[in-house]
Amino acid sequence: MTAPHRRPRLAVWKFASCDGCQLSLLDCEDELLAVAGAIDIAYFPEATRGAVSGHYDLSLVEGSITTAHDAERIRQVRGRSARLVTIGACATSGGIQALRNFADIRDFTAAVYARPDYISTLATSTPIAGHVAVDFELRGCPVNKRQLLEVICAFLAGRRPAVAAHSVCMECKLKGNLCVMVAHGTACLGPVTHAGCGALCPAYHRGCYGCYGPQETPNTASLGGSLRALGMDERALHRIYRTFNANAEAFRCESDRHAD
Repeated sequence: MTAPHRRPRLAVWKFASCDGCQLSLLDCEDELLAVAGAIDIAYFPEATRGAVSGHYDLSLVEGSITTAHDAERIRQVRGRSARLVTIGACATSGGIQALRNFADIRDFTAAVYARPDYISTLATSTPIAGHVAVDFELRGCPVNKRQLLEVICAFLAGRRPAVAAHSVCMECKLKGNLCVMVAHGTACLGPVTHAGCGALCPAYHRGCYGCYGPQETPNTASLGGSLRALGMDERALHRIYRTFNANAEAFRCESDRHAD
């Protein structure tokens, strides 16, 4: 008698984050049931207390590295994972908590905690790829649940995930949105931001905030010229990139260009 075929094991890990990207997976609902039938969800504390020890075929990692303990823990996760995919702005760029990278962390802890001397943390918040090898990065704050399902299915099938690398502007065109910069003079990061949100903000006549981080080849300098024409000064140009993906290289370099 042949041994029963073992289903691939999936693990979902949390580091410094808000849990929003893990909730995106749970929000898949009916689709998640189909995925659960094809894989063994071996470790997912957000959804279940049960855990299967050992090695995992695919690990999804949410959150950034902000403590020495987490820096060690992500190396252990990498060692137990055949494939490791980072999900969300925190895991791919350091997240909004990476704003600490531009200041003195001691000032923040002193402002928040009565006894900051009890706080043990790193001076910076860094992406997972800054510590271990990553097989794929899925951007977003939070991630798009359909893209997340595509990533899981792709790795189960042994292929590269089919996640578009174009900008939010392409999504606006596909939806038939008017360009908020052209039509309303609204500042928008869509031309340099990775697609995935379905152009949610521009669809409601708001500029893109850059939730999905920089696209593969962002021309931030060119966009800066257009934003200046809309009336933005150097301080505003500096601040517009210091949000969800402040530590992403393209956004960090552009914001530094406009720093005092």
